[in-house]
Amino acid sequence: MLSKILNKLKSIFGKKSISKNSKPKNVSKTTKITKTKKSTKTTKSSRVTKPAKGKKQEVKLLIESFTSIPGVGAKSAQAFYEAGFKSTKDILSAKEEDLLAVPGVGINLVKKLKDIKS
Repeated sequence: MLSKILNKLKSIFGKKSISKNSKPKNVSKTTKITKTKKSTKTTKSSRVTKPAKGKKQEVKLLIESFTSIPGVGAKSAQAFYEAGFKSTKDILSAKEEDLLAVPGVGINLVKKLKDIKS
């Protein structure tokens, strides 16, 4: 049984050995590439993604407006958005406790926002 397996392995590996002067036979087969024509029809899924892109753009503009507040950077603007603030007015009119509850917002930023509010 073991000798049959060894003979089989020898025959498999013996066929795969290539001399230095010989060229591989299946080179021409691997270089052939066929092009397929893609359909240009719009599908329902592409229609659904368009509002999502608009929503992403709205979110991006909203976060950019948050960064217009002095002391608010990109990370804290993102944190304000994720905490549910929908405008710069919401941030400026929020209580200190609500602002401190936002992850990434510290006491120094709250003090800056309080000075702007006054």
